[in-house]
Amino acid sequence: MDTAVQTGHPKGLYLLFMTEMWERFSYYGMRAIFVLYMTKMLLMDDAEASQIYGSYTGLVYLTPLLGGYLADRFLGNRRSIEIGGVLMALGQFVMFFSASTSGSSAITLMWIGLTMLIIGNGFFKPNISTMVGQLYPKGDRRVDSAFTIFYMGINLGAFFAPLICGTLAEKVDYKWGFLAAGIGMVIGLITFILQKNKLLIDDEKKPIGMPTNKFGIAQIGLVLGSIGVIFFLMNFKTMFQSDLDIIGYLIYGAMIVMPLIVLTDKSLTKQERERIMVIFILAFFVIFFWGAFEQAGASLTIFADRQTDRNLFGWEMPASYFQSVNPLAIILLAPLFSSLWLRLGNRGMEPSSPKKMALGLALVSLGYVVIAFAVYGLGLMDKVSMFWLIALYVIHTMGELCLSPIGLSMVSKLSPMRFSSLLMGTWFLANAAANKFAGTLSALIPGSGEEGQGAKVTYFLGFEIANLFDFFLVFIVMCGAAALILFAMSRWLEKKMHGVN
Repeated sequence: MDTAVQTGHPKGLYLLFMTEMWERFSYYGMRAIFVLYMTKMLLMDDAEASQIYGSYTGLVYLTPLLGGYLADRFLGNRRSIEIGGVLMALGQFVMFFSASTSGSSAITLMWIGLTMLIIGNGFFKPNISTMVGQLYPKGDRRVDSAFTIFYMGINLGAFFAPLICGTLAEKVDYKWGFLAAGIGMVIGLITFILQKNKLLIDDEKKPIGMPTNKFGIAQIGLVLGSIGVIFFLMNFKTMFQSDLDIIGYLIYGAMIVMPLIVLTDKSLTKQERERIMVIFILAFFVIFFWGAFEQAGASLTIFADRQTDRNLFGWEMPASYFQSVNPLAIILLAPLFSSLWLRLGNRGMEPSSPKKMALGLALVSLGYVVIAFAVYGLGLMDKVSMFWLIALYVIHTMGELCLSPIGLSMVSKLSPMRFSSLLMGTWFLANAAANKFAGTLSALIPGSGEEGQGAKVTYFLGFEIANLFDFFLVFIVMCGAAALILFAMSRWLEKKMHGVN
């Protein structure tokens, strides 16, 4: 049978869908309340909480390099997913104990919990995404559709997470929000273990994601050493009373080193090298997208908490609820976008991956145009209607659907099989840089005063940020410029993709 005209999807896709759904419930449940926990319970200031948020989410996307490498060479995808799931569940339970105590003990437990979450995600994230592509033969046109369906599963978990974890945290106690996130991870892990052997097979009924070599003492030492390094990095500023951001140097340095390592591999053919080069170029532009988009868990959560009218018929909605808008919009719009790409593809009119991603950047810029209009002249005691913030999230969702699932599918199609997990990890490295960048940008949010004048003025590349309008203007210009440059480069990038769309 010609794989290009097959319909339907393998059952394994829906197991990966469910597993990822529960893992994302765990991650986004914790993310929805993390900055609020630091500012309200640990009494950190906005800038410190934003920097910790950026370091945590940045390292969450850096460790897939380690997980991808160990999966390719030793563990296989299945075992890596199981190790990651166990570590992340334990990390959430440690966060529960952090929120159950106070003072220095709470902060130390927080560092331990974050370390386990970071390493666990490194094993889990690149491997479950890689397995989606392995379910299909090369050249199968269902792959883009499969990744969009998979992405909808991610957002189903992300939709319920802020509602459940946010309600427990903000209305009862933060510890129960973290506990709920841990229970979600356990459910996902059990689901995967029980069904993996039956459903994770390719079109020839052969199991996928199996171990490739023995996992020995050296590899165990590598994992334990990595845990120690991450814990040290997260504690560095506290232990040494230093302002040196070594996590930023590590992440941004890796963005430079990893492309050099991969592209200089002598086993690559010219065509493979050019396709990989496209992955790295697009990864660079992804930094600007996610740097703006990921304000959702940082500055936009602070904005929702303090300067958004959350009153609904006498009931004050938790600020964390706004983080459910994006996944709900994904659930509603993902099938429409999946159908749109298939219909355009059948007519030979589907935009290339670079053009789709340029459109995504343009839409995230537009979202900030909307919120900038709403906050123009906003004073210290003023609040904007929640519908302005909801509009921003919906527009950002449309941008995300143009960029994120398309990016995952593109990496799967452009990567040589022997580098598939490592390059997926490298793709997440761009997310690491973006999330660290997001924390840095979030720390620039000014304190608003009369007539929108800032009680705390910040600066970005010499530009004075005196109020919220100035703050959001940074994202408008940054993402708008990136969109124009990427669109201008798209035809050249398409040539370097050698027929892959």
